[in-house]
Amino acid sequence: MTHESRWTRSDAPRGDAYDRRFAQLRASGVDVHGEAAFVSSYAPASVLDAGCGTGRVAIELARRGTDVVGVDLDAAMLDVARRKAPALTWVRADLSTLDLARRFELVVMAGNVLLFVAPGTEAAVLERLASHLVPGGHLVAGFSLGSGLTLASYDAMAGAAGLTLGARFATWERAPFVEGGDYAVSVHRAAPASDPLP
Repeated sequence: MTHESRWTRSDAPRGDAYDRRFAQLRASGVDVHGEAAFVSSYAPASVLDAGCGTGRVAIELARRGTDVVGVDLDAAMLDVARRKAPALTWVRADLSTLDLARRFELVVMAGNVLLFVAPGTEAAVLERLASHLVPGGHLVAGFSLGSGLTLASYDAMAGAAGLTLGARFATWERAPFVEGGDYAVSVHRAAPASDPLP
């Protein structure tokens, strides 16, 4: 079942128009790969880019040698991603019901992904993404604050999905997070594998 997402109802640019915005930023000298650099600092061999859009983060991670899969619900965004990187795996799916039948060392949600999912499915999204992590794997999410999703609520949903907060920053460049800030990058961790019995 696919729920109508906030993204579907938004007037945000899609496909090529979305991609052009980042091309313009890059041309003006802005580093558009902060999320990929942040993710790469954990040295994951495999990454699920959840809400991958046109593939900006996933393609850069692949360029850095990471095995990456991109998932998005928006066909127009995925069309651009497939055109730019046809060799990568792109999956059209609702994150709240996602089942890829594999696990990853890290799952990333960049670009306010949780703010665009269907209302009421946020906890289900976190549960499904947590189920795609290997033991000890990381879930990294960056989103704007003040748009209805609080960090307390996010942490509670992550906890219910079996994840523990490990770190929080104000930016993808690891600026310290200060209460009252308008953006947060949160790193949650799945429980490590149980130690074998002696």
